[in-house]
Amino acid sequence: MLDNKENPLTSLEKLGEFGLIDHLTQSIQIAQESTQTGVGDDAAVLNFDGLQTVVSTDMLVEGVHFNLAYVPLKHLGYKSVVVNLSDIYAMNAVPTQILVSIAVSNRFSLEAIEEIYEGIKIACKRYNVDLVGGDTTSSQSGLVLSITAIGQAKTEDLCYRNGANANDLLVVSGDLGGAYLGLQVLERENEVFKANPNMQPSLEEYEYIVGRQLKPEAGKHIVELLAELEVKPTSMIDVSDGLSSEILHLSKQSGYGFKIYEEKIPLDPMVIKTAEEFGINPITCALNGGEDYELLFTISQSDFPKIKGNPNLTVIGHTTEQNADNYLILNGSESAVPLTAQGWTSF
Repeated sequence: MLDNKENPLTSLEKLGEFGLIDHLTQSIQIAQESTQTGVGDDAAVLNFDGLQTVVSTDMLVEGVHFNLAYVPLKHLGYKSVVVNLSDIYAMNAVPTQILVSIAVSNRFSLEAIEEIYEGIKIACKRYNVDLVGGDTTSSQSGLVLSITAIGQAKTEDLCYRNGANANDLLVVSGDLGGAYLGLQVLERENEVFKANPNMQPSLEEYEYIVGRQLKPEAGKHIVELLAELEVKPTSMIDVSDGLSSEILHLSKQSGYGFKIYEEKIPLDPMVIKTAEEFGINPITCALNGGEDYELLFTISQSDFPKIKGNPNLTVIGHTTEQNADNYLILNGSESAVPLTAQGWTSF
């Protein structure tokens, strides 16, 4: 962010680490009864009254996970929380607290960090979680955000990746491929802007898929829906690295193979249209794109009547035998293509 004479930006050096923490957390409000002590002590104190505690952490690094040329800071703060809460929901648990650690270089002003925290606070309010601590430090290589999410669940409600059984149905929430194509649109418009700064980005017609990339949502409503339908998944994972990768995780953990059907994979019309525009098969976007943060889970066949016809849930396949391979069955044929993980890799 650039300084200006009318509204000079505040140097982080003036505040110092503890002054910055005090400034960013002074308006934090506690919503969870389990939060006994939040920000301000050496550690947060949580009391879950015998419930199982679930903890997950994730890191977003500038230049690796996001590009500030087209990612607004408030959206980045929001997304950094959501991607962590998604892991808690994937355990069929309810998130209750987060810790936020941030590393920044001296090119960031206080106002820039406030924007990030504004997004964090909006996400906390949206998902009813408390910010109870974290860390701040300097960075020589750009912005780094690390979020730890804490949740709770009854023992009998928890879902793991290894619980699938023979002949279970494979179900996915929402639709897939949108976040990947939203990223492609943003990258394209960024290149156009760099070539000609007078050309303003045209994103209106891509609002849905750009939103899927910049402001994803975690599976809170799906976990609540499954509880309402009295459906307990036998295994579950969130779709962060692409559908193929997540299926392979479930297969490896459970020991069962999977068959999924191309015609069953849910695609939004905007995904199909934009994929054609980029010359990409939309199924490839769904299988390998990632960052959709939908929930992928298995259920017993006896639970199928409970979810049948629900617009939020789609049966896309089933488990096969133990130690079997994983296949995609192509449209209109019995041709089977082995599933491979071609989505996001960290290194």
